[in-house]
Amino acid sequence: MKIFTALVLLLSSLFSVSGQAKTWQVGVALANFDLNFVSILRTQMLSELKTKGMQSQFVDAKGDVALQVQQVDDFINQGVDAIILNPVDTQGVRPMIEAARRANIPLVFVNRKPEIKLLARMAYVGSDSALGGEMQMEALAKRMEHRGNVAILMGALSNEEARERTRAAEKVIGKYPQMKVVEKQTARWQRNEAVDVVSGWLLNNSPIDAIAANNDEMAIGAIMALNQAKNKHILVAGIDGTPDGLQFVKNGMMALTIFQDAKAQATGAVQVTQTLLENQPAEAFNWVPYKVVTAENVAAIAAAR
Repeated sequence: MKIFTALVLLLSSLFSVSGQAKTWQVGVALANFDLNFVSILRTQMLSELKTKGMQSQFVDAKGDVALQVQQVDDFINQGVDAIILNPVDTQGVRPMIEAARRANIPLVFVNRKPEIKLLARMAYVGSDSALGGEMQMEALAKRMEHRGNVAILMGALSNEEARERTRAAEKVIGKYPQMKVVEKQTARWQRNEAVDVVSGWLLNNSPIDAIAANNDEMAIGAIMALNQAKNKHILVAGIDGTPDGLQFVKNGMMALTIFQDAKAQATGAVQVTQTLLENQPAEAFNWVPYKVVTAENVAAIAAAR
């Protein structure tokens, strides 16, 4: 009787353990914690993962693609169930794609779209870079009454975002005979580097009427350089709609920005990761829409955010 009772208790314990939901382990590899937009992604993903009861580990590649490849390998060796990846170099993701494929674990890209074909159990969550550049330049061209000289501040050229936003801006400018690009230089997404680039343009007396920056941080750097030179005539536009960017639009120092919803991208990346972990079908590309932000609607967008 005692043996029977012990057996029943053992079986009950096993059934109880097997009936519990698995706690997924997710590795999150981000390009650079210091970037404002990436910081928002990180905070929102951490919150969403906790809400869904998932364990997570975040690592910072510090803008180094070789380090990021090693970090992804480390995640796989540690036995994570899935990886969320914000790549340093959107053309340099093949080693990480192959590593995830060999390990047969889901790999979800967020914010930066890989320029390599996605395989099974892989997906992208983010916005269309070219569309963001097009929306920015169309809105800026309208403010300029479709005439004048434009300078473009580009992000890191290893990123699909920088190249596509720039190409789209140039395409829009090419539509208008009285507009042209007079300067184009990378400031690698950084506010301080944009200060240096724009200061150089001003010292060279470049005939600039407007600056289109690939992100808000560089747009703010451009504004800082203009303020130092006491130049209030050049329009500046950004992309991202970060809290700082929205504040600069609100105070009239930035003409406009394009709101890229970092929180929606982060939440979407976690949701798609969960879907793939549960072996459910997921779209390969999951698009988060943009919004044009100007002085007229910035208060409403900031409040909603």
